[in-house]
Amino acid sequence: MESAGHAPGPHRGIPRRPSGAYHIDSYCRLHRSAPADLTNAFPVVQLSLIGFLEVFMDIIIDTSALIAVIVGEPERNRIVEMATNNTLIGPGSVPWEIGNAFSAMFKQNRLTLREAQKGLAIFQSIPIRYMEANFDNVLKLSKNANMYAYDAYFLDCAVRRKAPLLTLDLNLKMAARKINIEILEV
Repeated sequence: MESAGHAPGPHRGIPRRPSGAYHIDSYCRLHRSAPADLTNAFPVVQLSLIGFLEVFMDIIIDTSALIAVIVGEPERNRIVEMATNNTLIGPGSVPWEIGNAFSAMFKQNRLTLREAQKGLAIFQSIPIRYMEANFDNVLKLSKNANMYAYDAYFLDCAVRRKAPLLTLDLNLKMAARKINIEILEV
């Protein structure tokens, strides 16, 4: 029988971490575990192997940046560099938007089904934390910026997380700047 508060299986005896607790991984890096409620920003801290303290940030990543990585567009390497060791966050709509982007590429004969399946595997390997939208806020952002809710979801995430936005979408960049959201330039 497992003791209360401990993980089952091969990790038996290791205390479970409460949500949002710090832990040290096998490379001696200190991390802040994912809080259950992503509405509060928490810094992630790492002690590097050479002893310097590094602080990582949350980044709101949109579909255009993800598609650039997945299909190997010229911006791919810079996006990967910017995202590495940071926490990528997006609205829960991201998987549907990726699927929609693939279907649009089908219609333009830019992508085969096999390529889309490989792209889906790449997408699924990208660690993204999904955030539930505040629909009241999304509607206000959508109305004020004259944009679709799908774009406003990313602005909502950025506002609520107080995090920069990583996008290649020029209209989304302009709307973000108007409400003082930091843009990570690729």
